[in-house]
Amino acid sequence: MIRFTLRIAAILLGLLACLPLHYLWRLFGQRSPWPRRFLAWVGRVAGLRIRVEGVPLRSNALILANHASWLDIMVIAGTSGAAFVSKAEVKKWPAIGWLAGLHDTVFIERAARTAVRGQAGALRDALSTGLAVALFPEGTTEGGREVLPFRASLLSALYPILPGIRVQPVAIDLGAATEEIAWVGDEGAGANARRLLSRKGIIPVSVRFLDPLDPADFPDRKALAARARDEIVSALGAPRLPLAQSAADR
Repeated sequence: MIRFTLRIAAILLGLLACLPLHYLWRLFGQRSPWPRRFLAWVGRVAGLRIRVEGVPLRSNALILANHASWLDIMVIAGTSGAAFVSKAEVKKWPAIGWLAGLHDTVFIERAARTAVRGQAGALRDALSTGLAVALFPEGTTEGGREVLPFRASLLSALYPILPGIRVQPVAIDLGAATEEIAWVGDEGAGANARRLLSRKGIIPVSVRFLDPLDPADFPDRKALAARARDEIVSALGAPRLPLAQSAADR
């Protein structure tokens, strides 16, 4: 309980520090780096110690990553600054929805299967502005250590081809902590957050930004999704590197 309380306090202090700077950047019409820095701080407070491999695309990119925990958001945001695609109901969550909006989150109605075209259109509009946008195409954290098949529907946002847009597969490796950290089963969001923020010790994470893919090289979204998943699965099968150089310590 003490560890949880101290971590919540540290997160709130980080928010109070970042918010004025965020609005100052916005006042001058600039895209603010402070939501990304705040999310990186949340990850740090939660115990993440991140080692980065490869070079993240910071604009004109759709990032596709495997997904086991809400901490993956802190990993991707903190290392690449990418905005996210999220289900629309998150926008209504107290505090969380507001914070997600500050980070240019693209909210979509995932439950409406007939609205796929509109969902893809919202993502395409965001990509057209030059943003780097991250998507967890498994659509769930239920896979845990296993990388589930990628849902290709939102990748239709890339077709017809958007000039200059690349897809970057990203492999997030929580290592031995994956099964403990993974958000699976019927555990509620609040209970999961309390459990992880009460956890002792650090969480070594390796995040690999793989070579970008050109959507024009693939006949359709399904082929592109399958190739991105194959790249991630292959990267996760490679030997894990030592945590000697943490991105959070650079």
